[in-house]
Amino acid sequence: SVREPFSEPKRYTVAPSAAGRIELSHIQGIPLLERVVKYWPRVEKFQASEEDLLIATYPKAGTTWTQEVVDSILNEGDVEKCKRAPTQVRMPFLEMTAPDGSSSGITKLEVMDPPRVIKTHLPIQLVPRSFWDAGCKVIYMARNPKDTVVSYYHFDRMHLYQPEPTVHYSICLVLCKMGILGWGSWYDHVKGYWKERHNKKILYILYEDMKEDPVREVTRIAQFLKRQLSKSTIEHIVQMTAFSAMRENPMANYSTIPDTIFDRTASEFMRKGEVGDWKNHFSAGEDAAFEEHYRKIMSDCPIPIRFTI
Repeated sequence: SVREPFSEPKRYTVAPSAAGRIELSHIQGIPLLERVVKYWPRVEKFQASEEDLLIATYPKAGTTWTQEVVDSILNEGDVEKCKRAPTQVRMPFLEMTAPDGSSSGITKLEVMDPPRVIKTHLPIQLVPRSFWDAGCKVIYMARNPKDTVVSYYHFDRMHLYQPEPTVHYSICLVLCKMGILGWGSWYDHVKGYWKERHNKKILYILYEDMKEDPVREVTRIAQFLKRQLSKSTIEHIVQMTAFSAMRENPMANYSTIPDTIFDRTASEFMRKGEVGDWKNHFSAGEDAAFEEHYRKIMSDCPIPIRFTI
């Protein structure tokens, strides 16, 4: 039955990792890559400044897009300034370490002076306390889970140091629900930041809203950052950060990551960037089964997430 994966999720476990791929470890019950766990004490003790900005997302939910929009706003649409270095250098990944151990986000951040723009996939309960004590601003982007897990699946296929990819999108959805995927449950992740958005300085944005009206959403982000930009500058930033533009931008498309880490014959890092691509991967039965459990799990948290626009 197509309903089986959703009604009996405990039957599914993560496939054993192939040679070269890694297993997941845990911090406070949240599954994380082993190279994240290795540096966790330093991440946990990281001292944020009030001037720092945290960009938080669940994996494959528009992280790079949000980073590039923010960097463009802070540099008032100056293309050359935004191409000064690759995304991961300009805006370090707080908890991540390179597969070969050569560098870590926390090492980069410890030698950078505030204001810093920092990326994380951590659920809200694992964000270092100093961010909240300092009163940092946070931009959180959420993306519908169907498109998220399709993108996550293809990312795991091409990233040779990720865990072995799950065997089917529908099982990926189950693991996403159960919290077995890296960084835990999609549901817990999006709910965590949503429920705290009025208690902390969190701007909560939706991937689908950004796709539908990028001028409106970029304007919201600029206002949150207290940057007064002209309409023409906002429109320029929208063009600079369109999927097609970022895909051709070597400072945003992760083409600087070597082929020993990214197998681009399996998938590109920037694959489609669409809303509704999940329709190409899920059967009507699988979708109906998913919708049933989605409504139940999200009934206590009415985040206006859309699956099509």
